[in-house]
Amino acid sequence: MSGTQPTAAEVARAHAQVGTDERRARIAWSRVLENRRERASDSPLHLLSEVFAVGHVEAWHRLVDGDLPRSASARAHVGGVDVDAELDRVTRVGSRVVIPGDADWPATLSVPGIEPHLLHVRGQGSLTELAQQSVAVVGSRASTGYGEAIARELGAGLAGRGWSVVSGAAFGIDAAAHQGALAVQGPVVAVLPCGPDRVYPEGNRRLVDAVAERGVVITELATGTVAMRHRFLARNRIIAALSMATVVVEAGLRSGSLNTAGWAEMLGRPIGAVPGPVTQMSSAGCHEWIQKGRAALVTDTAEVLALAARVGDATDLPVEQLGAARELDAMTPDQRRIHDLLRVRVGRTAGAVAHELVLPVEEVIAELSLMSLEGWAEQDDDGAWRRCARSSRPG
Repeated sequence: MSGTQPTAAEVARAHAQVGTDERRARIAWSRVLENRRERASDSPLHLLSEVFAVGHVEAWHRLVDGDLPRSASARAHVGGVDVDAELDRVTRVGSRVVIPGDADWPATLSVPGIEPHLLHVRGQGSLTELAQQSVAVVGSRASTGYGEAIARELGAGLAGRGWSVVSGAAFGIDAAAHQGALAVQGPVVAVLPCGPDRVYPEGNRRLVDAVAERGVVITELATGTVAMRHRFLARNRIIAALSMATVVVEAGLRSGSLNTAGWAEMLGRPIGAVPGPVTQMSSAGCHEWIQKGRAALVTDTAEVLALAARVGDATDLPVEQLGAARELDAMTPDQRRIHDLLRVRVGRTAGAVAHELVLPVEEVIAELSLMSLEGWAEQDDDGAWRRCARSSRPG
């Protein structure tokens, strides 16, 4: 790009590379203008609102010609936009560009002030299908062992019943929730605060790759974009919008995960918070939201699913629509925890289950016997217990 504004040659090229193509226009805009709205209380960016009001194609050509109000800063980047090169970069990293109107675009994202220009999607899953039954599980990066254990339990419990676990792939609670879902080979969605050719944090690259194998990894940001504070916060609106409910597992008073809860609140989605020890500041944010009535107190998978069922005043949803095998709600809390821990293909002894859940082995044996009568668990010839196949997935 020459100077601060595009040259005549750059103007001609900018028009030509978009033409009347909506997808190419959205790719071009993604390289020029980010949604930097950090909080639900922030006013939408004027220029961004103008783009969505006019339409991406028309807005692009007006920008290139200098006919879009308050757009001088954005116009200075026009000459550096190369849509074909961006598409090549996206393809090389195994992602695809998804925009409104595509089968893979969730309708829940098409909300004014929330909708991104596009999504880069990596993975074999359908984002639309994954978002149909989904819960965001978020929390502090500086998590405790307690918080991570709860997050893994919720991730496994939700995914084991066919609900997608949506989170941000960060250290701490996010990673634990993803790990829980992956442990039961369940559906999972990771939303990144960086371009599709990057991973943040880099230490979670293997986790993010595993998410792409079981579900999808998505971002609204152009290739080469690095993670920055405002991008974490802006990313949170997508996590909230994709999810029927948001659950905060562990959060201090200033935790960024409460930002996700704020977006969910603005969208009218239910919010749950897991209580922690009253002596731990790591859960002070959760306690405050519960105390003020901004979040419901939740302690296990069943309570989270009941919360998610409230979307759209859907408190009377048929049992089968609340997830796989909703008869599980008739179980005792200990039976639900045992059920969430069991696997279909890998057996566990009663002693191993008791050790994992910190329960007396005789109580575990008694619960497993009852669960066997109800058809939720079975014992193999070696004495190991497994989850019955009919209770592991929908249908």
